[in-house]
Amino acid sequence: MNTNKDKLINDIQQLLNTYDGVDKTSINPNLLEFMDEATLISIINSLLTQKEDAKESDLDWLEKFKKDIN
Repeated sequence: MNTNKDKLINDIQQLLNTYDGVDKTSINPNLLEFMDEATLISIINSLLTQKEDAKESDLDWLEKFKKDIN
């Protein structure tokens, strides 16, 4: 496997490990070996979008909460 794919797989693993309350994730690179770089990048983009969506809903809740207490 080339080093760029290794880095992408490592990035996916790191993103998965940033979720609160989720046990540490370890990915066997052999399982993702068949995927091309575009697919791995797509997975990363999907994970980032999920994190962004979760953050936005948290911010919406926080804004509502701030209005409720004022």
